[in-house]
Amino acid sequence: VQLQASGGGLVQPGGSLRLACAASGFTSDDYTLGWFRQAPGKEREGVAYVINSHDITNYADSVKGRFTISKDNNKSAVYLQMNSLKPEDTAVYYCNVKLGTSYWGQGTLVTVSS
Repeated sequence: VQLQASGGGLVQPGGSLRLACAASGFTSDDYTLGWFRQAPGKEREGVAYVINSHDITNYADSVKGRFTISKDNNKSAVYLQMNSLKPEDTAVYYCNVKLGTSYWGQGTLVTVSS
């Protein structure tokens, strides 16, 4: 299983970024795709996830109303649209797929700063 994340960068507060993660190496339809983040000096936390078989999404309270997770079944990809970004959103963002076992992408850095 491979996960390739992209889309991070530097953005001003209030700005937007869209993260993408291409997933490959598995054929099961029973999986959950998600985004996690880890800020300097803090533990990794869940940001959002989508359950493939049910199209159910869930978000951390800190990002509700600002972030949107979506998936493209044809490409086995997951996206995270991040709007109204805040300095506290600064972190390395990781994509994750759960197939019983969790697999992680390499992470992409998002920096929100003026």
